[in-house]
Amino acid sequence: MEYGLLSLLPSLSAIFMAILTRRVLLSLFMGIAMAELIVNHFLFLDSILSLYERALHLLSKPWILKTLGFVLLVGSVMSLLSKSGGVNGFIEFLTTKHSLITSPRRAILLTYFIGIIIFIESSITALVTGAIGRQLYDRHKISRAKLAFVCDSTSAPICSIIAINGWGALLLGLISAQISIGLISGSSIEILINSIAYNFYAFSALAVTFIAIMFNINIGAMKNAKPNPYVANDFLKGDMSNMLLPLMVMIITVFISLFLTGGGDILSGSGSSSIFYAQIVTILFMLFIYMKKEVMNFSEFRSSTFSGAFSMFNIATILLFAFLLSDATSQMKTGIYLASFAQEAVLVHYMAALIFLVSSIIAFSTGTSWGTFSIMVPIAVPLAVALDADVALCIGAVISGGVFGDHCSPISDTTIISSMAAECDPIEHVKTQLPYALISGAIATGLFIAFSS
Repeated sequence: MEYGLLSLLPSLSAIFMAILTRRVLLSLFMGIAMAELIVNHFLFLDSILSLYERALHLLSKPWILKTLGFVLLVGSVMSLLSKSGGVNGFIEFLTTKHSLITSPRRAILLTYFIGIIIFIESSITALVTGAIGRQLYDRHKISRAKLAFVCDSTSAPICSIIAINGWGALLLGLISAQISIGLISGSSIEILINSIAYNFYAFSALAVTFIAIMFNINIGAMKNAKPNPYVANDFLKGDMSNMLLPLMVMIITVFISLFLTGGGDILSGSGSSSIFYAQIVTILFMLFIYMKKEVMNFSEFRSSTFSGAFSMFNIATILLFAFLLSDATSQMKTGIYLASFAQEAVLVHYMAALIFLVSSIIAFSTGTSWGTFSIMVPIAVPLAVALDADVALCIGAVISGGVFGDHCSPISDTTIISSMAAECDPIEHVKTQLPYALISGAIATGLFIAFSS
């Protein structure tokens, strides 16, 4: 069935209500309920049954369960890192013992470069950056909204540029599919590398974020963002190895898991499985070293593990609701409906820019960059071939649009995870990040027009 304009209502209602009420769960549920009503022809009982079946269907998918489990386990890891004194030790090392972080600018630059260095998976990038930055930002009277901005503006952009991760695996698969049906020829890896060179939004976002840090540029809602009061973490000895060793184990385990789940090919590995297994291995490793070093006893370890997981329950629920809404909009073919506009009266000199904008709208409306890639690559490649345009440029426009729209959307999982990592309200994060994202988006649009002529 074709839903036309009706397919836009669930996402738009969720977005507008989230902005107006700041109640993300309620807003997501309203979007889901509206989608079910539309799909079931406004029959109330059928809609309730459909929602129940949709939830059961999603919860039967291993990657959904692993993602939700990952969120809860991350809460445990972050709680244990804090309880062990590892984060406090790292901060003391930088600020007191070696006086490396002596100003707010240096504190923000540290998290910026951590976000760039850890490019394995966008969620882990944001979470590690947030774990290190929270107390550091509070100490230097920097708002958590700025920390969420740095987490979000480095994680997805750097993962979409250095695509030795799940992002690269998905894009390689989509490009290979176009090669297999004979639309384009050549090496999928070579085409992906060429496309990443045109990932103008990711490069712009990283540059704009760096400039904003260096010159302390606060625009829009960021001007009014308030820092959290600083509370020193003096639980135990401040030994930064209690943080660094578990993080090293986590990162190494992700690579090993990607290798194993990909049958020897890291790019083909399962991102959801890898980050889930990495958290389990990390927690077991923390149990071993913390008990061995007598950092905490088993009772304290167990209490901190469960309290950390419980603190993330609300975030896990938000993610589940976001998945439900994304699944409903996929059934209604919201993305395909929006993408159809790109095929009407396209001028070759503006095609890359138009693909970028349509991809941005799809990602904003659905809250998923990966879903946007899956929808738009099969549309962008035939358009480029038909109009004799640069295929790599058009794929780069899809990647850029997916990341841009995802950055701006309050129902995006990366938005939620970045907010969670910084312990910042998701709607405050969207409002404070939006002006910077729009500037980066405007720069990217201009570059797509310039490179198309």
